[in-house]
Amino acid sequence: QVQLVESGGGLVQPGGSLRVSCAASGSISTIYSMGWYRQAPGKQRDLVATINNGGYTVYADSVKGRFTISRDNANNTVYLQMNSLKPEDTAVYYCHTKVTIWGPAYWGQGTQVTVSS
Repeated sequence: QVQLVESGGGLVQPGGSLRVSCAASGSISTIYSMGWYRQAPGKQRDLVATINNGGYTVYADSVKGRFTISRDNANNTVYLQMNSLKPEDTAVYYCHTKVTIWGPAYWGQGTQVTVSS
C-alpha cells in the first residue's frame, strides 16, 4: 500500500507563484511515475504534469512554460512549481503515482489551489 501526502496549496493572486509537494510512503523502494492532476468544480479530473523515474516529463498544454514538475527519488517526493498562475488554474490538485508501470495507481487526498484577486 502507498500513502500520498500533499502540501503547499493555498490562495494566490493572478500572476503569482505557488509550489505544491507530495510525499509517498509505504512499502516502496522505487516509484515508476509521479504526477499531478487537477479538478475544478463541475469538471473532470485532468492531467497537469507527470514525471517518470527516468526524468521524462509530460505537461498539459495549458500549463507548458508556466509549471515545472520535479522529483526527489531518494525521498519519493514530487514537486509542482506553478508560476504565472491564472484564475483558470483554480482547482483541487491531486497527487498521483504508479509504483510500477503495470501496477495500480494511487491518489492523494487533494490540495486546493485558488487563484484570485
